[in-house]
Amino acid sequence: MIALCCVLCGGQGAVDMALFAKAKEPFLRSFLKLPNGVPSHDTFSRLFRNLDPEQFRAAFQRFMAEFSAECAGVVAIDGKVARRSFDTASGKSALHMVSAWGSEQRLVLGQIATDAKSNEITAVPKLLRMLSLKGAIVTTAALNCQRAIARQIVEQKGDYALALKANQETLYDDVVLLLNDPEAPQATMPPAVEADHGRIETRTATVSTEVKWLQEQHQWPGLQAVGKVERVRQTAEKTTTETAYYLLSKPLVPERFNEVARQHWGVENSLHWRLDVVMNEDQDRTRMGHGPENLTVLRHMAINAMQKEGSKGSLRGKFKRAGWDDQFLYRLLDMF
Repeated sequence: MIALCCVLCGGQGAVDMALFAKAKEPFLRSFLKLPNGVPSHDTFSRLFRNLDPEQFRAAFQRFMAEFSAECAGVVAIDGKVARRSFDTASGKSALHMVSAWGSEQRLVLGQIATDAKSNEITAVPKLLRMLSLKGAIVTTAALNCQRAIARQIVEQKGDYALALKANQETLYDDVVLLLNDPEAPQATMPPAVEADHGRIETRTATVSTEVKWLQEQHQWPGLQAVGKVERVRQTAEKTTTETAYYLLSKPLVPERFNEVARQHWGVENSLHWRLDVVMNEDQDRTRMGHGPENLTVLRHMAINAMQKEGSKGSLRGKFKRAGWDDQFLYRLLDMF
């Protein structure tokens, strides 16, 4: 509880937790019994190093059950490395955490760490099994465009929009051939133009449901349509063009497909960017035992609580407010 309070106030590792406990002891004693005083930083370090991450993730899922029983809208799956969690002396590599981000709820729905004998492709199926996918559209980067993952999403009664690249070589070539054929039946939305941060971006989405011949050739689980999004970015210095191709288990109209493809990047902008820039995760040197994984889950809990709290203000501002205003911190703790 003390560690959670510390993270809600913008703290990071075990040293911050011990300093927070000492500075906020009167506040903490208003709802905690501390017969032996406040813990030291060694105690916090030992706790998170030895805490079973499977049990802590289960606690996270129970916490999330208070907010929504099922996923809805776009669920973006993506991985992030905690860059300074490696330990050269013991040969331990940096933590790689794969998260499920509810793009429309703007909440972390679940997470799982990969270990030295695993990678993101094997972690994603375990993460998906934690979620109720009925009515959701799962998006992934091209790395996770795998038959087994597509099959699992469909079996869990969800839909997918999987980014497709040359890791599926022959399928990729056939999808590119289909979507770039001017005579092939397909639907294309009018170009959508947005100007922001000194650049102009024009996006055009195209969807084709004429995939019978693709299925005869490739037999991809649940495939109902394919799509592409063409992006043209203009800045004062240069203009760049990019085309991304997707496999779809649901025949979306081009406008909705464009929204789904774009919402995937919410996991980068609304989760990973916040963890790095606002919560300074990449500079946290917690590296022993289960510490890096457990503290990442704690940060996810803090982000979700801040998001569900509902008042206006930036995430950074809310962390400061929690540190300065005990009543606001009480309100956040009531969610747990």
